[in-house]
Amino acid sequence: MDTARLLPLVVAAPLIGAAVLVATGRRLPRLASDVLACAFATATAVLALLVLFRAGHLGPEAYPVEWVGGWRPVGGRGVGIVLVGDPLGAGLAALTSLLVVAVLVYSWRYFEEPPRRHTGSFPALILVFQAGMCGFALTGDLFNAFVFFELMGVVAYALTGFRVEEPKPLQGALAFGVVNSLGAYVTLLGITLLYARTGELGFAQIGRKLDAGEPDGLVLAAFVLVTTGLLVKAAAVPFHFWLPDAHAVAPTPVCMLLSGVMVELGVYGVARVYWTVFAGPGGLAHPDFTRALLVLGVLTALLGAVMCWQQRHLKRLLAFSTVSHTGLFLIGVAVLTPEGISGTALYVLGHAGVKAALFACAGVLLDRYASVDEHELFGRARELPEVGALFAVGGLGLSGLPPFGSGLGKAIAEEAAGHTVGWLPALYVLVSAVTGGAVLRAGLRIFAGAGRRPRDGQESGPETTGEEEPETGRRLGRIPVPLLAVPAALLAGSLAVGVIPAVASAVDRAGALFTDTGGYRRSVLDGRAAAVPASVPPHWQATGILLGLLSTALAITLATLAVRRPVRTGTAALLAPVRRLQSGHIGDYVAWLVAGTALLTVLTVPGVR
Repeated sequence: MDTARLLPLVVAAPLIGAAVLVATGRRLPRLASDVLACAFATATAVLALLVLFRAGHLGPEAYPVEWVGGWRPVGGRGVGIVLVGDPLGAGLAALTSLLVVAVLVYSWRYFEEPPRRHTGSFPALILVFQAGMCGFALTGDLFNAFVFFELMGVVAYALTGFRVEEPKPLQGALAFGVVNSLGAYVTLLGITLLYARTGELGFAQIGRKLDAGEPDGLVLAAFVLVTTGLLVKAAAVPFHFWLPDAHAVAPTPVCMLLSGVMVELGVYGVARVYWTVFAGPGGLAHPDFTRALLVLGVLTALLGAVMCWQQRHLKRLLAFSTVSHTGLFLIGVAVLTPEGISGTALYVLGHAGVKAALFACAGVLLDRYASVDEHELFGRARELPEVGALFAVGGLGLSGLPPFGSGLGKAIAEEAAGHTVGWLPALYVLVSAVTGGAVLRAGLRIFAGAGRRPRDGQESGPETTGEEEPETGRRLGRIPVPLLAVPAALLAGSLAVGVIPAVASAVDRAGALFTDTGGYRRSVLDGRAAAVPASVPPHWQATGILLGLLSTALAITLATLAVRRPVRTGTAALLAPVRRLQSGHIGDYVAWLVAGTALLTVLTVPGVR
């Protein structure tokens, strides 16, 4: 079978599954709905892996490209929907699908038994979410990328407020919905400007049309608007405020997807749009793009790390860790080299498994003790050594410990970044140490009761209200097997990314093809194969291993010092202004979105040549 024909099925299969679950929800028992959802998610994962295997072994043919309905371009112009199975996009679709399978297994009998009429609603929403994410990773059309991303956003909004009877999830979902909707409107306005200029919506077509002219203010405005919307989804500073609020109240399985892959898709979108649309002579100059993304990436990495260390609410702590690592991903994209893209892609792979596993462990604590407050849980989880071990391993993986995939990706990305700006590897080490140290600090207190019991006013102000409720409906007496097996499997997957050479080799090839703008356009529009670059596959090098061990050692040191000598109130007061930025007021977040758009404009103004 032609592999290209599988591309629509990767999007359609989870949608069909969701429709089946909704149609049969009143008739099927809970277990049957869960099994059915897992079957459709697994089938989608298999399809995505088949596409990835084909895309990763390019021969005389081009990428798998499917013009849905046979609406191919005529005379270089087209209106059809195109799906492209390039290696990096197909890899993200496969990662998304595998993570969805893990989330659905984790969610078996996780929530309180719903009314029969609502049976299957949660897995159905998860499947629609999967379809939106896979569609965004595979689309070759800017407008359909917007459609898929908004489908993703609408479902994520519903999933964040899934416990509709509680006010806090609704408040977090509202902040999510308003800020992301405004980002969507900004993106749509940018798409409108590009369509007015070129009369095209496909990535490849827009890029070719822009390269036939000269860059000007309209092209710059379109870049800023489209990129702003994508950076909102990526939770880059100063567009990030919605993410910690949403993670604090969203169900744990939803957090696993939001931090594990959805935020990273925003970074992927920025890279995809730039390389296919704006990277040519008619777009934005490489130095201007690099400057803009480096500034935003450094701000995101530093602010996220500082806020991560200040949290005692575990879900907020992990959310700010995601913000911080988003900054590192943006820096890897900003260097505009195949090595930067490949390293960031490996980093995303390793980070997805580690971060989803950490959220899974936080969910166990919530359902066992009705709290995710680091101070309130002090020493209470000594009875859960398995969860403690998984949490500790996740913290070490987050800090970049070799041979985890997160460590290998960090090593490759920081080396590529160091060739652009010499001090950027130090930033990678610092951010990894602080975020990993925050996780290890929480683990030492919660699972080992290490150090002195923290008091309110030490290290941070209160982050929880004491009103958390178990998502299982009642406190767990015995931890179900899926709640332990899933994080263990996710950590094993992250480890496999770092120790299996074939994975790094495939990602390296995908990164090189991703940055070949001409090859992408020839594959999509002309049906000609993209040239597979000859390169040395990435592998562990002494410098990367040493920097990974350094960041891990710093993380352990920071965690140990924190539990032995809690930070004084005066230090917390010094950082209070930064903490107050996370106000919880939607109006403030909208103002920061406007400010961020203005900042991005200022950073790219020299792009008008």
